[in-house]
Amino acid sequence: MRLDSEVEHDWENVISTIDKDHVPINCVKKVLFKLKGGKQKTINLARLRKDGLDLEQIEEVVTRQMIEHSAEIVNMDFVIDINVVRETVQPLTNELLKNL
Repeated sequence: MRLDSEVEHDWENVISTIDKDHVPINCVKKVLFKLKGGKQKTINLARLRKDGLDLEQIEEVVTRQMIEHSAEIVNMDFVIDINVVRETVQPLTNELLKNL
């Protein structure tokens, strides 16, 4: 039996190959804004979901931050929630491979 850390590492490897511009927002844990001068602003989407915001409200928060800090943003990066991806993909994978 494989250890949970090995399985998580496998999922991290899979996720690292995905174009993050096409990841659904519900699979994003955090949005990191790299700002001029070496500063960083983080929006914790997992916490917003936990606080009860729906996907539309979360998109509004991210969009508002992008607009408010547009002159300062140098780069934007996403931290993917491996557990959400795994919970979404694994049942589909199991269904596709069940007859093999």
